[in-house]
Amino acid sequence: MKKHYYSNGKLLLTGEYVVLDGAKAFAFPTKFGQDLTIMPASDKKISWKSFNHDGAVWFEDKYEFDEICTPDYVEKYDSVKTTLLEILHEGYLKNPDFINNANGYAIETRLTFPKNWGLGTSSTLINNIAQWLSIDAFELLQNSFGGSGYDIACAQNDTAVEYQLENGLPKITPILFAPDFGDQLYFVYLNKKQSSKAAIASYYHNRTDGIGRITSKISKITEAVIAAKDVRTFAHELERHESIMSDVLEMRTVKEALFPDFNGVIKSLGAWGGDFVLAVSRENPTRYFEERGYDTVLPFSEMIL
Repeated sequence: MKKHYYSNGKLLLTGEYVVLDGAKAFAFPTKFGQDLTIMPASDKKISWKSFNHDGAVWFEDKYEFDEICTPDYVEKYDSVKTTLLEILHEGYLKNPDFINNANGYAIETRLTFPKNWGLGTSSTLINNIAQWLSIDAFELLQNSFGGSGYDIACAQNDTAVEYQLENGLPKITPILFAPDFGDQLYFVYLNKKQSSKAAIASYYHNRTDGIGRITSKISKITEAVIAAKDVRTFAHELERHESIMSDVLEMRTVKEALFPDFNGVIKSLGAWGGDFVLAVSRENPTRYFEERGYDTVLPFSEMIL
């Protein structure tokens, strides 16, 4: 019998990096996501095919059941094939029945956004697989890909969430976020995908002993952003956030680096240096960004669920 699953994509507005150390973060599920379709087969294999938003196949391979049960990670580099094998193996450890009591599977995934946008190709996949296997998606994430888990919270929720790790466990608070200034918020794609794994590794390598003070400051900013009643307060708190994280990461803010003459506020989202940024602007900034080679500009209403 064919089975079908879907998970929401994600964007992290506040708490990037420091959410790993317990800071409160504010995250949005997106109107874009990923489908997973499971079909029975009969060859003791998983035949896997992944489609991009335009119908093009971006990954295709086969996995023997025995390979999933006792993987031999011959490929030492971080490949799609190896990462997917690791996820399937961890799923098998949590629920071996999906291998032991099956004859085979033909599996397809379909993104509803361009793969290079960075809206959660991996997190939506992990949450879909967890749904299929009836296992905990946060555990599957930790045992395979790693990360804070905010993206799994977005995959599972249809509203914005305040997200925090308490003693390593996720605390998720749904937030109804429908500000009057939503028409002044725009998401801009920076034309390159950022590796979350690499960004997290770099953060852990470079963070200092004073990170506790930073997480406290960022948590307070997250609370202020969620509570903001007007665009001035909202934008001011985002600027404070950018300044603090610029010091922590020893990186220029995206506005300083790319858009110093922009008449508004620009906030990095998630891993700095790629994917999307949030632009806060009283006027539609699409022309400004297009003139600088950034053609993907989505209003808040088109991006956020």
